[in-house]
Amino acid sequence: MMDESEPLWASRSEERRVNGHCSSAPPRTLQSKVVEDFRRRLKYFFMNPCEKYTARGRKPWKLMLQVFKIAIITAQLVSFGLSNEMMVTFKDENLMTFKHLFLKGYKDQRLGSYALYTKEDVYDHIYYIINGYINLQNLTVGNLAYESVDGQHTPLSVCQEFYRYSSIDPETETFDIDPHIDKDCISIYPVQAFDGNGLGAHLNFSIDFKRLLSVNIYLTLKTINLQTVRHHELPDCYDFNIMIKFDNRAHSGKIKVDVENDVSIYECRDWNVEGTSGKNDYLLLSVDSVVILACFLSLILCTRSVINGLQLQFEFNTFFQAYYNKSVSWSDRMEFVNGWYILIIVSDILTIAGSGLKIGIQTKYLTNYDVCSILLGTATLLVWVGVIRYLGFFKKYNVLILTLRGAFPNVIRFCCCAAMIYLGYCFCGWIVLGPYHDKFRTLAKVTECLFSLINGDDMYSTFLHLRNEAGYMVWLFSRIYLYSFISLFVYMVLSLFIALITDTYETIKHSQQEKVPVSQLQVFIAECRDQPESGRYQTEEESAACCLSPCYCFG
Repeated sequence: MMDESEPLWASRSEERRVNGHCSSAPPRTLQSKVVEDFRRRLKYFFMNPCEKYTARGRKPWKLMLQVFKIAIITAQLVSFGLSNEMMVTFKDENLMTFKHLFLKGYKDQRLGSYALYTKEDVYDHIYYIINGYINLQNLTVGNLAYESVDGQHTPLSVCQEFYRYSSIDPETETFDIDPHIDKDCISIYPVQAFDGNGLGAHLNFSIDFKRLLSVNIYLTLKTINLQTVRHHELPDCYDFNIMIKFDNRAHSGKIKVDVENDVSIYECRDWNVEGTSGKNDYLLLSVDSVVILACFLSLILCTRSVINGLQLQFEFNTFFQAYYNKSVSWSDRMEFVNGWYILIIVSDILTIAGSGLKIGIQTKYLTNYDVCSILLGTATLLVWVGVIRYLGFFKKYNVLILTLRGAFPNVIRFCCCAAMIYLGYCFCGWIVLGPYHDKFRTLAKVTECLFSLINGDDMYSTFLHLRNEAGYMVWLFSRIYLYSFISLFVYMVLSLFIALITDTYETIKHSQQEKVPVSQLQVFIAECRDQPESGRYQTEEESAACCLSPCYCFG
């Protein structure tokens, strides 16, 4: 008689095998035991750490290790964040100092770009920069000094870029131009001293504004960041490679002035801090070493779990084909690939790499602050996101995870369709409104502006901020463009996007209340009634391995 607890399709598959070519079929009880053992093995694989501990007394080492990692990685990130913040603040404040020292009349509250409009202003500002560099020690309140090479201070360089030949006559609307660009530079050493009024004549410096593309002034200064001493860190030495650019490429009568700063950080040659016996903070180095060790152990454990899951997936697929003559769906196969373990593996790799860079920065062998901050910041983000996995063991907290996972495929497909419309609006706004609207000036600005509009930011200012000289036709087009985009994306696309997620949430909520298995794998596991505290999980039963050969199991 057929076992009532076994599906009909299973018994028919068995009957086909028994009546097949293999003649040495095992007894029915052995077959049922093999199926139940494998079903119990699958159920144990999908248990949470607490249930596994109840079933076999297996301590949740990975769980305890992840909790420990969260604590030490967060502490490590806070320590590095404070150091990185001091470095970035020091760089920004020095850049502001250079603008005040070398840009005549510069104000912190200046709106718009710093620009010049007359020849006299251009010469005046160039001479102002040169005098400021020569008299730096008498002007600055900081620890700025000149860079030295072979005992000699590096010079300030004034370089002009201009067309090789240019003859322009706007009155007759004629021009003759050679577009090849030439460059001419002069060097000024800080030991030089001369009267500011006669500086131009002394330097023999003149500008042909009709051919001029830009005037670039290069200078190098160095200083020491002393504020780290208060935080028990040795100060770093900084080289500031400064470029002050007078941009005349547009030849519009407006020369834009900007200051760019390239920073090099390195260990100071000779140092002495009272009460400090060494340059390394061994407590921080010890914490970094513990972080690397913990992440390495976590990486090994999670990689082993992923490999075990893939092996069990292969066995389950072979089991179903052998016993029930059914193939396993792709979604059921992916149940064995634990995405949380993959996330933790990525986090561990990033943390190990970031911690190695951090040790190099602390020992003054490396200065890759930006790369290190990206690695550690991303790793910490993934570690904290991984905490959701353990909250998911509680059914009330598991709704978020299941909703995100269930809605993800539909959301991706929906976003791909919406992206086509979005890109169309981006290109259209850039080409039509870009010349007349600051928010549409570049393609990157257009995407940011439209995304802000979807979220309801700066709607009125976007409508209002269209230049009067745009003309009635462009103004009318901008209204149609903005009204149609807001109506389409805010009222339709965004509503549909929310509806997709809401529908998935309702489906997940209903399935949890009804407790109905939604996949072939879940139906198969649900037939195992053994609870974790039943004692039937105490030993690993590998007898299900015989199912890999149908002729062995069924003759």
